[in-house]
Amino acid sequence: MTWHSYLLFCGASLVLCMSPGPDMVYLLSRCVAQGRRAGVVAALGINTGSYVHLTAAVTGLSAILATSALAFSIVKWIGAAYLVFLGVRILIGHAKPLQIGTAGLKGASLRAIFLQGFLSDALNPKVALFFLALLPQFLPAGSTHRVRDLLMLGMTCIVIGLVFNLLLALASAWVTQGLRRRPRATAALQKGMGAMFVGIGVSIAAEHA
Repeated sequence: MTWHSYLLFCGASLVLCMSPGPDMVYLLSRCVAQGRRAGVVAALGINTGSYVHLTAAVTGLSAILATSALAFSIVKWIGAAYLVFLGVRILIGHAKPLQIGTAGLKGASLRAIFLQGFLSDALNPKVALFFLALLPQFLPAGSTHRVRDLLMLGMTCIVIGLVFNLLLALASAWVTQGLRRRPRATAALQKGMGAMFVGIGVSIAAEHA
């Protein structure tokens, strides 16, 4: 894998982490309700849940690789098409303001917060689809160590996510106020994610045209 491809993947992972979603809402809500320490524990739980999706993605993609190179190419094309579809839907859709609050959120022990963060991520089907669709697009052509490359890409995404979420928890007060006062920032992040997905899908199509 070239450095250019790897850095592109890092950029895509960062934009994905920055895009508002259920995990971000949960993390920031815990910060607002119980402080930064609770937010850090929530971030660790969310990060741990990502390993469930990485294991499932690598296991499934490895099985397809072992069965047929053609089948893996088909999965890769389906993943690229899914990214384009998802990106277009985000770009033409109307982003809703990010709702961050503590209504109905009871105080919980750090253990319970970690478990809730883990389940928030592990049970999110969109995260699973992201891993399955995104990872194959950055596998180097002709690589003889594709399982290793899949693991490296997946771990890179998880580490970027962990660092981002920890920083988000530490800067929770500033971030929460900013997102509430500037709903356009939330919309811009979502549009950026949509453009990124379309760009990845189109680049895959152009590469094999």
